[in-house]
Amino acid sequence: MTDELRPDERVSVALRRLYRAYGYRPYKVNKFEEYELYMRNKSFLTSEQILAFCDTDGRLMALKPDVTLSVVKNTRDSDGPLKLFYSENVYRVSRAGYGFREIMQTGVELIGPVDDYAMGEVLMLAARSLAAISGEYALDIADLNITEGILSAEPLGDGEKQEILALISQKNLHGLMALYGRLGVSEAARGWLSALITEYGPLRETLPRFEALGLPDACRRGLDDLRAVCGMLEAFGVGRVNLDFSVVNDMNYYNGLVFSGFIDGVASAVLSGGRYDRLMEKMGRTSEAIGFAVYLDQLERFAQKAQEPDADTLLLYDTDDQAQEAARAAQALIARGERVRVQRGAAVGLRCRRVIRMGEGGGEQ
Repeated sequence: MTDELRPDERVSVALRRLYRAYGYRPYKVNKFEEYELYMRNKSFLTSEQILAFCDTDGRLMALKPDVTLSVVKNTRDSDGPLKLFYSENVYRVSRAGYGFREIMQTGVELIGPVDDYAMGEVLMLAARSLAAISGEYALDIADLNITEGILSAEPLGDGEKQEILALISQKNLHGLMALYGRLGVSEAARGWLSALITEYGPLRETLPRFEALGLPDACRRGLDDLRAVCGMLEAFGVGRVNLDFSVVNDMNYYNGLVFSGFIDGVASAVLSGGRYDRLMEKMGRTSEAIGFAVYLDQLERFAQKAQEPDADTLLLYDTDDQAQEAARAAQALIARGERVRVQRGAAVGLRCRRVIRMGEGGGEQ
């Protein structure tokens, strides 16, 4: 049955099976929400472009461009963690193209106490989600408590901090160094901020180099969390995890651990997530939260590279007299488990493992 699904659909089925195995339960959200929900949280979205319409009662509604906001809005705080996963269509401009599209998105949300195990489990699920797409993947993680801890000791305004964060996300060391003098950044902070760009690599190997930098006390929680995550990922048997501080999310919504996932053959991230306690607080919630989303629309280019042929065998016939011969040949091949396409004339733009033309002795081309 799964052979008949599109690549994004096959991945979605595999991910749902993975999340269920760890006790996450499916969660269904409405197709649309009030437009105001998204306007209040525009910078949390991957795109500010939203499809809106006027409801029969006069309210301005929007086809949902994001699932996390709906989950937070429609769940309640509880003593234990809510472990949810979703497989939903969202409506936005695709990262791979132009124009609004209906895009399948799958993700995980853990709402409740976010301890070492919770962080490790969500990161493990993120890594295994990537592995379900391709064996050639990388999960890049960072901790905003470290970046914020360095910046908090400097006499910087919010706009100036955003300038620095943008340069870090671009790995633009030259641009960052040009800012130091203009912004009056201390010598110690210059070294630490530069390290956020230059130090990159496997988590276990790279983390000790940050611990040796003598970072300010405000960074301690971030270092402790990364050390705990490192141990948890080893316990889960997860590799291919890198420490990369160019992973920067909006600090108005995210705090602590943030991460992005990549697969070979796709230039931009196919997975993104992190802790979003600040979003919870902004929406009147007291719980902590961490989660991620897999952007299945990003798999289109990946699928094109590994595209399956249109059929195993292409049977071509030229005259009506050969049509019955083609039908008998097709039935015999299908009975053997092959996928067969039959058509008249030439094979233009088709990808098949072999071509048989009727009337030429059943010979293959």
